[in-house]
Amino acid sequence: MEAVTTQNTLATKLGVILEKTDRPFEEMGVLNPAIYQDGNNVHMFYRAAKRGNFSTIGYCRFEGPTTLAERHTEPFFVPEYIYEIHGVEDPRITKIDDKFYLTYVTYDGINACGAVAVSKDLVSFKKKGIITPKFILHEFKNLIRNHLQNPGIARILAFNTARNYPLSETIKENLLVWDKNVVLFPKKINGKFVALHRLFPSIQIVSFEKKKDLTVDFWKSYLKNLPEHIMMEPKYDHETSHIGPGAPPIETKDGWLLIYHAAEKREKGLVYHACAALLDRNDPSRVIGRLPSPIITPSEYYERHGYVNYVVFPTGTAIFDDQLYIYYGAADDKIAVATLNLNDLLTELKQNPNEDDIE
Repeated sequence: MEAVTTQNTLATKLGVILEKTDRPFEEMGVLNPAIYQDGNNVHMFYRAAKRGNFSTIGYCRFEGPTTLAERHTEPFFVPEYIYEIHGVEDPRITKIDDKFYLTYVTYDGINACGAVAVSKDLVSFKKKGIITPKFILHEFKNLIRNHLQNPGIARILAFNTARNYPLSETIKENLLVWDKNVVLFPKKINGKFVALHRLFPSIQIVSFEKKKDLTVDFWKSYLKNLPEHIMMEPKYDHETSHIGPGAPPIETKDGWLLIYHAAEKREKGLVYHACAALLDRNDPSRVIGRLPSPIITPSEYYERHGYVNYVVFPTGTAIFDDQLYIYYGAADDKIAVATLNLNDLLTELKQNPNEDDIE
């Protein structure tokens, strides 16, 4: 069976719904929000950037998908530890059983890592620390040495090698392989937490029973078998640089709907798009559907002009009356939303089966 390659339906853009203010913590931009929907309330935890590009996380609440009802005037979530001294960035939020899990990027001025914080009430979050692997380049290369003929593994190594090249030896000694964009599934699968993450340029999947299981030895074993954990790799023209997890996956009758971001290399720089894939409900490491073109691409002025031009970076979703609302950072300094019919999107995904999954 051949995949359908016709142009898929684009989401309808509803415009910018949150902008920066003159408050110092968010005077440079607001972007890349985590979204938790509770009935008609949409809780938004957004990255707020101040001068010098230091980030905290702000909070606001919408009634319905786009009506702003409440907005805090101070940061909701701030750096506390040395590994996040330069910022807490790009949050995503997932409810699993009776707890809320906020995954976010820590940045210390050199290293970006994935971390998690936990709450029972969406008000007070307890930080649990970094959950992504922490290896410098030569350690990482040693762990993946048996797979260097694999093109996907070679690309991961090439990116991190190029990133190391212009740096001083002192920085190289402390520069970890870049792993970020941690997104948790909203339920345990086979009794385990399941997460997506991104070792540039592909998307990997990992499962674990408890955070304490994510030890150095766990990650060594994981990386020694890294090809087994690569779930999606760049494959289309709009994915020529890299891809990464976007919003937490949505469980549907047809499988897990994943909204992800893709970066396209162009002459003047990268262009970021929002894309869609469908994962097997029981085995989410299997991609069963994937659209061949983006569902949101930066065409509006507010997406093409900002702190970083030509960026659509999806990080959260809500559903109202079978309409899927996708919240995204626009040009890295404002937050916008677009919508499309959930059932129509699922139908299109089923009409575009993943060629790699077809026997």
